[in-house]
Amino acid sequence: MTDTATVLETDNEIFPRAGFRRRFGSWVYDFLLACAVYMTAGAVGFLLIYLGHYFGLYGMQGHQHFSDTITHTFWLKWPNELWKIFWVSYFFIFFWTKSGQTLGMRAWRLRVQNTDGSLISKKTAVKRLLPTLLGLGNITVLFDRKNKLSLQDRLTNTEVVVLSLEANRGRL
Repeated sequence: MTDTATVLETDNEIFPRAGFRRRFGSWVYDFLLACAVYMTAGAVGFLLIYLGHYFGLYGMQGHQHFSDTITHTFWLKWPNELWKIFWVSYFFIFFWTKSGQTLGMRAWRLRVQNTDGSLISKKTAVKRLLPTLLGLGNITVLFDRKNKLSLQDRLTNTEVVVLSLEANRGRL
């Protein structure tokens, strides 16, 4: 086995580690999906906060429009923002731990896994989120052409591999 290949546990095939271009392509897809998750969570959060107002839990806090009330009220704004960030994080954690692939990774035939080829745990997925830095952690792959490891790969002892067409079928 070489430095840039790994064994996938389920079928004992060797898959090379992913380079920057494939990771970037996958990042674009996943960024768009994460925006959709963020907006959907925002709509649900807005609805929940509005229902609190509707049932008289709090007033408009001196603002004319309800969106201004959320924006300018600390105890409404930050829970709402954390709610949206939670759902975007959950999107990645769910897919990484379920199949090793987000929808963008599936389109580009990528899979995140432990270096032994097994799926990553929820704890490892959470650890991968912060150093990912909205995808900027993948820039380190440009400087590490031999090992093709990103910042988040190095910090969590994981890797992203390129699957064959056959290995990528029916993974979600």
